[in-house]
This record gives sequence, structure tokens and C-alpha cells, in this order.
Amino acid sequence: MIGIQDIQLIGDLVAIRWADAAETFHRMDRLRTLSPSAETSGERDLLGHELVATDKDRDFSGVTVISWNPVGSYAIQFRFSDGHNTGLYSYEFLREIADES
Repeated sequence: MIGIQDIQLIGDLVAIRWADAAETFHRMDRLRTLSPSAETSGERDLLGHELVATDKDRDFSGVTVISWNPVGSYAIQFRFSDGHNTGLYSYEFLREIADES
């Protein structure tokens, strides 16, 4: 597993320098849109029925990252200007979505 060496907030971007020297950049509003939280992406009950995602299809233009916390050695929890902070962004997920940012 590759770790994170540094994270910087630059304008409306989150810049990540990885331990393998790679760098990725993520638009803050896009990170909020792609939050892997139940509120944004939904979840399923025990019978497999999809529960309503309250933030799905919302416009997060202008939402910024105001802070972050590491979660173990595998994820980052971002805190956004709209109060959202329940999504755990695995390092693997952050690397995957970087090419699309």
C-alpha cells in the first residue's frame, strides 16, 4: 500500500504527494460530489433494497475542503465547507479518481 507524504490545499484543489513521489490533484467540489458516504452514494439494507441517498444529484459547486484527518494508514476523511465529513476516501479511491479530476 502506498502512503501519503503531503497534502496541500491550493485554491480549489487538494494536492497530494504520495510516498512513491507521484502527485495527484483533486477539485474540492468534485471530491464532495464523489464522497463515498451513505448520504451521497447511498447504501443498501439487509435485503439489498437501496436506501435513499439524500445528497445524490446535488450541486456542490463552490464547496471547499476546510480540513482533513488521516484514517489509519489507508484513508483520508475530508471536512467540507457544507459541513459534510462522513466519507472515508481510501488511498486507492483517491488514486483512481485523480485521472478524472
